[in-house]
Amino acid sequence: MVALPTHRQTLLLNGSKIQVYPTTQSGDTIPAMSRKTETRSKPAAPWLLLIHQFPAKPAYQRVKIWRRLQALGAVAVKNAVYALPANEQTQEDFEWVLKEIVEGGGDALICEARMVDGLSDDQIGAMFNAARDADYDTLAKEARALDEMIADEANPGARADLKARLARLKAGVAQTVAIDFFGANGRETVDGLLAALEVRLMEKDHMELTTTGHATIEGHGTLRGRVWVTRRDVHVDRIASAWLVRRFIDPAAQFKFVPAKGYKPHADELRFDMFEAEFTHEGDRCTFEVLLTKTGLKDRALVAIGEIVHDIDLKDAKFGREETSGIGHLMTGLGNAQGDDMVRIERGAAMFDDLYAYFHKKRA
Repeated sequence: MVALPTHRQTLLLNGSKIQVYPTTQSGDTIPAMSRKTETRSKPAAPWLLLIHQFPAKPAYQRVKIWRRLQALGAVAVKNAVYALPANEQTQEDFEWVLKEIVEGGGDALICEARMVDGLSDDQIGAMFNAARDADYDTLAKEARALDEMIADEANPGARADLKARLARLKAGVAQTVAIDFFGANGRETVDGLLAALEVRLMEKDHMELTTTGHATIEGHGTLRGRVWVTRRDVHVDRIASAWLVRRFIDPAAQFKFVPAKGYKPHADELRFDMFEAEFTHEGDRCTFEVLLTKTGLKDRALVAIGEIVHDIDLKDAKFGREETSGIGHLMTGLGNAQGDDMVRIERGAAMFDDLYAYFHKKRA
């Protein structure tokens, strides 16, 4: 059983000397979530320690607290002594655990601590990295198993389940990253596997769109073999939307340019970014974003391009990407230099091909 310190002192825990400064004890009232560490005349302490003890029974209380500490990313430096890097958020996290311990019949103390002897800061950092690498290893195994499932998947109807599994995996990775205080090496492997999984699913979707002829949207029928109609004098949203259609929906798509109002479409035509169009602005989303949503294309590179197109087209700086200004100048230059709408689309397509490749490489 660990004796809980009540004032500044040096503890000897299984051969390690630790200088501690108690900050919160079992009898203290825990303030609101905005609690800040009080100013004390002492050297900065890099660690917070939660030292606790429980009665022998019931055992489930110890298990419950152990799970809470694991979720916070804390590591056990000694028996019943858990550490976190010292900052305002981790102190708040430990204070909530202390409250649970006390309510469960235990006793606890939170200390700011400096390692004096027997256990160095580097060794504690290595303990955190080892714990996170174990988490990343588990996630990597799940990612590889999911990759095999995607490779074997032949039924598009099962793809929704695969995407749901990927979403859960990404959530697990995000939770681990949040408690990866010292940048464990395993994260790089997991990030690479996630990127590959997203590309694999995107390729499956793209293959279905471009080779099976089943690119359909309720109310609009198939999207292949159609003439895409938009208003004359195309600019960024229509140029980007035309590129999206040819690159990811129908490589053989044809385009027609008509007056902004009054055009009556033929049966094989789909209008975009114009009055009463099948695909046009919805709420605060530009046509490119609407197309992404309705076709189910969730490639992050396309989402990034959509954010750039949005800010240029709507001029609201909603996303504020650093690339937006440069792309905006290029589109203005293209419009000034080329009066032919089809030429604008073809020249713009080359630019969006390069931009798409840039975002994929940036993510990799």
